[in-house]
Amino acid sequence: MIKSISCSDAGKDCGWAATAPTEKELMEKVTQHVIESHKEIKLNTESISKIKSLIKEI
Repeated sequence: MIKSISCSDAGKDCGWAATAPTEKELMEKVTQHVIESHKEIKLNTESISKIKSLIKEI
């Protein structure tokens, strides 16, 4: 199954979305997007755990 996530899943007013075959690859895309577009988000254990809980399988 393909993994999927979008900023709207987290309640953000942002049209970004991504898919990847594994959670690890998807989280790499998420990390890059957060660094580039959501500097207000601190990537720490708590936020990463919340992000991972939003991942869907499609």
